[in-house]
Formats: sequence, structure tokens, C-alpha cells
Amino acid sequence: MAALKVLICGGGISGPALAFWLSKIGYDVTIVERFSCLRACGQQIDLRGHGIQAMKRMGLEQAFRAKVVDETGIELVDSSGRRKAFFPANRTGKGLQSFTTEFEIMRGDLCRILYGATKDHVKYIFGVTVERFEQDESSVEVQFSNGLKDRFDLLVGADGQGSRIRKMILNPDSPDPFYRLHMYMAYFTIPQEDGEYIATSYFAPNNRFIVTRKHDSHRAQAYLGYSGESDRLNKVMKGEVREQKKVWAELFQDAGWKAQSLVGAMQDDSLSNDFFTHQAGQVRLDSWSRGRVVLVGDAAYCPSPLTGMGTTTALVGAYVLAGEIAKHLNGSNGVDSGNGGDVGAGLISALEAYNSQFRPFVSQVQKLNTGGVWLPSSCWGISVFNFIAGLASSLHLDVLSKWVLREDVRGWDLPDYAELAEHGVAE
Repeated sequence: MAALKVLICGGGISGPALAFWLSKIGYDVTIVERFSCLRACGQQIDLRGHGIQAMKRMGLEQAFRAKVVDETGIELVDSSGRRKAFFPANRTGKGLQSFTTEFEIMRGDLCRILYGATKDHVKYIFGVTVERFEQDESSVEVQFSNGLKDRFDLLVGADGQGSRIRKMILNPDSPDPFYRLHMYMAYFTIPQEDGEYIATSYFAPNNRFIVTRKHDSHRAQAYLGYSGESDRLNKVMKGEVREQKKVWAELFQDAGWKAQSLVGAMQDDSLSNDFFTHQAGQVRLDSWSRGRVVLVGDAAYCPSPLTGMGTTTALVGAYVLAGEIAKHLNGSNGVDSGNGGDVGAGLISALEAYNSQFRPFVSQVQKLNTGGVWLPSSCWGISVFNFIAGLASSLHLDVLSKWVLREDVRGWDLPDYAELAEHGVAE
């Protein structure tokens, strides 16, 4: 009996997380990644709530903890660098996480952990992506960018916020499912030999902010953010990195605090060569599948970095999708059995169940309290915000993180799938 044949487009986080579970069941899983190697780069990310549960069920807690960034918390400073508030990490193992979680990790390290946990059971093909596909009731025929073709029982789009698979399953006249939050962000790392492992946040006038974080003994991360409309940023978003850096440098040259030294280092390629910029937004779709093609992770329901739930949503979504597939195919790894022998009907039912089961989680995670993005803009507004944050900090009230972050998903529990339980680890 042939094993269910699955193609996953995207080798970041959600794709390998899904492959982890599907390969454990015994499915024939292939991952194609358009980059020539594992894209083990990116900023500091974290897990919260249900994401921590999902990671533990994968049996990856020890590997994860071995790579955590030991960040002690986040401080808020003024233009002179004076601390106005400090919110420590929650290391009690109880309750909601703070801005800094117990499970902070660099994106590249998590990518390597997931790759290491799957590479012996999953076929990885780098430097290749899906060019186009056609599907019927029995399979999906895929045309790859290298000219080859193959057929699969299921195609999964795990190719990120700008997913090409998503574009291919939507009708040409469908509205763009990417909802802009009118927030631009730039990220880069710079050399730094000293300093505490602490996140520092600074609000500048005119809707700007800076965040710095330290993840190892030699380098630090820097984040620049701008809330509002900018024709210049829009124009360079897909342009050359040098032009992107120039626009960001001009935007932040008078921002105060460490702005000038940070943008100076950013513009020096010998000091910082990992710059990238993007526009923050959310992906909102009425359905995450069409026939035998399904989306997972940011391709389906990107919540935006502003929620603090992107990585958690990716891991939990992959777990739920795998669980529903296993459940509706009765735990069988063959295409000739399960659900009365009709694997097609079983798959369609599984994808529909994935949508209905995970939708309540995503709806809560994507809900922003302010309805969008709000930053204190004037010097007076920043002073008031810093005062309120300082008061909350001195009273040990972590109300700001609870108001901003979307970790507190209510009325939804991580499902138990008997078909996956025997391949995972009890919490």
C-alpha cells in the first residue's frame, strides 16, 4: 500500500513542524524550499501558551531550552537612556508570559531544531519551489521551478506571509487577503561585545520606535519601527537593500537616543549584512484550503509581529492540521484505506475540520485591542505613556503586555489526537 504523498512548499517553521507529525504517522513527505539551503536566519522569536504545549508534545523541549536566549526582561527608556519602566520575564512556569517569555529563541536556531528532528524522515529539496499546479479529485499535479513534474495526494502552502501558493488558489478577482496595519519595520544585527541580555524599547516623536535586544556575547539585534503612511518606504519595500537602508537612516536621523549610532552601523555592510524590512500586516482568509491544497502558518493566518503570537500560531496550526488529517484518515498511512477507502473524501473532511477547529484560536489571536497600531507620537504623549508604564512596572502590574499581546486565548484548548499521541511526548 502506497503511503499518502504530501508536498510542503516552505522550509521555515510551520512546514517542518507539519512534516514532523505527518512523517511520524508514516506519510511520504517532501519539503521544497526556494532558497538554496536551510534559511536559518531571522530575528528573536518566542513561544507562548498553546505553542509551548505543542512544542512539548513534539518532544523538543530539551533541544529548545538548550538554545534559548536568556533575556531577563524589557525596559523602557527615554531619549537620554534613563530607565522609565522594566518588565521582567515570567520564569515561574505559571500564568501568562510577559513581553519576554521563558521560551525566547533565535529563529535560525528553531529552524535548525525542526530540520534536525525531520531530516531523516522527510525529503528536503532546496533551491526549488512550486511553479504551478493542477488538481483533480484524485491528486495534485505539481510543476516545479526546475522543470520537473510530480503528483501528490496533498499540497501544503507553508511559504510565508507573501505565499505564492495562496495566490494560486485564490480567484484572480479575489480581494487581497493581506491587511496592512500601517506599520513598517526594519531589522538588523550589529557587533556588541558588552551589555546585558535585556530588551530595550524607546519611543521617538512622529510615530517611531527603536528596540534593541542581545542574543549572544558578540552581537545585538536592532529593530526600527514606523507607524503611519510613507510613500518612500512603500517605494523601496521591494527595491535594493542599499536604498532601503538609506530611507530608514533618513527617517531616524533625528530620532534621539541611540538612533544615529544604530543607523550608522546599519549602513556599514562590514558591521551589518543581515538587514531586512517589511510591512506588518495580517493574512485573513475565509477558508484555508481549496480541494487538495491547504495553507498553514503565515501563509494562512499571519497574525503580525505585533501580537507576539506568530511562531505559536505556526506550531499550533501545524499540529491541528496534522491531527485532523490523521483523525479523518483513521490513523492510516495508506492512500487505499481510511474513511471507507475514500482518501479524497477523508482529506477534504480533514481540511474542513482543520478550518473549523482552529478558526476560534486564530480569530482571537488576530484581534488587536486598538483595532490597529497605536504609538505615542508627541513628546508630551511619550512622557505620559512612559509615566503610566513606570507606574505599572513599580506596582508589578504587567497590564501592558496583557493588553498588547494575544496570548490569552480563551475558551480554546489544544486538541488531543490519539493518532498523534503515540508519536509525541506526554506533557
